Amino acid sequence: MDPTAAKIVLATQRGDSIRRVATKIGVSYSWVYDWIERLEDTAIIANTDNGIQVVDHEIRQCYDEMMATLYSRDSISQEDAYVIPHFAGMEFAYTEIDAAYVWTHGGYQIARSHDDYPVFIEVHDRDVERWIAFFERYGVETTINERPDASVVDGNFHYVLYPQTDGIDAEWVDGNPVIPLDDAVQQMMENRPAYEPALEIIAEEYDVDIDASHHGTAGVE
Repeated sequence: MDPTAAKIVLATQRGDSIRRVATKIGVSYSWVYDWIERLEDTAIIANTDNGIQVVDHEIRQCYDEMMATLYSRDSISQEDAYVIPHFAGMEFAYTEIDAAYVWTHGGYQIARSHDDYPVFIEVHDRDVERWIAFFERYGVETTINERPDASVVDGNFHYVLYPQTDGIDAEWVDGNPVIPLDDAVQQMMENRPAYEPALEIIAEEYDVDIDASHHGTAGVE
């Protein structure tokens, strides 16, 4: 019942590569590779030509219960806050502040602190109740479409869900699913003064033609 093994099994989705699983849980490739071999030897995971998949779902359920118990008893770190959603087994994508955070590789934060840290994710509308129940088991609160006041939230971290009825369009950056860059830039442009540093980072790194000057004209081409 090793926590690393549990994270690997819970974060793995059918077809994942070892590298993707490693980036999802923030563990080195070599360490995950070794664990995948052990888990394959015990028939918990299968490493096929089409990627990794969990084959022992009873063990996965045991790991899920174990990790939910561990996280619900202890305070969640910022790193944990971006790992836990991968355990849900449901599609999601980071959005709003977290779209800027992910696309800048953690280089830009705004309006969050250690004791008030909402994480913003798009989810399928059909999965909302399952997400709420999932986070509840991990001892974390959720709200829908709106960031709550810090005074009414129990705990430092919480999740803000944005239900989507037309599907979720996501790209993968540093092991995290995030809304496409164009959509992220559009969101940032709606509150440009707050996101100006992030826009400058994105313009330089991704060669996106953004007028990222404090005194320029807002626009994306």
